[in-house]
Amino acid sequence: MSRRVITAPLAFVDDEWLADAAVVLDGDEIVASGPADAVLPTEAGSDVEHWDDRAIVPGGVNGHGHAFQTLLRGFGDDQPFMAWMGGLVHPTAAQLGPDELALATEYDFAEMLRMGITTAVEYFYLHDGGNENAWAILDAGRRVGMRTVFARCMFDAAGGPTRYLETPELFERNFRELREATAADPLLEVHPAPHSVLGTSEEMLRLGSALAGEYDVPLHIHVADSQGEVDVSRERFGQSPVGRLDAVGVLDERLLAVHAVRVDEDDLALLAEGGSGVVHNPSTNAFLGGGIAPVAQMVERGIPVCLGTDAGGANSRRSLFDEMRQAALLAKATARDGRAMTAVDVLRMGTSAGGRALRMPVGKIAPGYKADIVSLDLTALSLRPRRTVTQNIIYSMLPEAVDRVLVGGRTVVEEGRVLTIDTEATAARVDALTARWSPITGTHPENR
Repeated sequence: MSRRVITAPLAFVDDEWLADAAVVLDGDEIVASGPADAVLPTEAGSDVEHWDDRAIVPGGVNGHGHAFQTLLRGFGDDQPFMAWMGGLVHPTAAQLGPDELALATEYDFAEMLRMGITTAVEYFYLHDGGNENAWAILDAGRRVGMRTVFARCMFDAAGGPTRYLETPELFERNFRELREATAADPLLEVHPAPHSVLGTSEEMLRLGSALAGEYDVPLHIHVADSQGEVDVSRERFGQSPVGRLDAVGVLDERLLAVHAVRVDEDDLALLAEGGSGVVHNPSTNAFLGGGIAPVAQMVERGIPVCLGTDAGGANSRRSLFDEMRQAALLAKATARDGRAMTAVDVLRMGTSAGGRALRMPVGKIAPGYKADIVSLDLTALSLRPRRTVTQNIIYSMLPEAVDRVLVGGRTVVEEGRVLTIDTEATAARVDALTARWSPITGTHPENR
């Protein structure tokens, strides 16, 4: 790709809104950004693209998800967490092989790209003792064009689903093999991801932390996503999940606590002291009845917070713009203060904060960052009035406004259409695969 310049009447440059902006791309990287009247004179000979009537924002960084669960959308709604997990997720997971996992990933990632997500954490645990399933997902991610962080789950608790189980030795061998094989691919990252304090032994937790330190990557782990997890942790270890992580010695600046809903003041103090981050998944936490994470208090204590959509079957929407809106509204509601969290706060959570959490140069329009950019159509009705568009992008924007998406400088969505795969064919295959599945509620009418 040649050096190119994009201008737009509005852009979120270096975490701040800027009018009449220009961004310079060289290959897959942003090399300059700022006011157009300052940037353009330095770019003689570059290709210049004027994105009129557009706002440009960094690609969304989705801090947590499970692609295969998007196949379950609508099949387990309005159920308690344990009924949803035990009655739907585990039984369905037992049926899926590499072909089905690849299909689910194409489906899930294409929808996320369409919604302006350009980096997705795929937290994956159906290992079958090796990496065949991992490659099905990674190859699908490359086909779709998503920047993929493969959080390879660590699970060794006795009695767990057999497809999840690996010894520490087996996990380490498979993890290192996958890291080495993907090291040269600019769209792929592999991180260690202990399942939880209940699903992962002390030895496994320490191994994950050591690998995260060796490769300088985050350690992803589900933490305190339900009261049941907290109760069992206190019964088994005499500590909350956060306390357990601290006692084992893995609560440090690389740890990314996914959910952190059922946390108390002591837990927040430990997270802040350790420098650990949180992946806030507000829609899923509400959807499954987990609760509302105390994000405003986390931010006040200096705990880094980024956003995740979690799984399509535990949320139903694949949009970080939705998560931004939900995060702001829930923070305002719980604080009973409309000032508790702002539109700019949550836009940063869904972009640059995610990049920092993943230790990757993504989520920001600034020199040295990857050229992952989303164009928003300012003529869309949901973004009017034009005068208040920076607020409307968070609080009123509908998917129709997302019209172009670049990943590493490559256009993967144009005029709202995914260019990399045949989405109609993918959707038809999803319908065929799920046609005989039954919702666990038993209340859904046939829809032929």
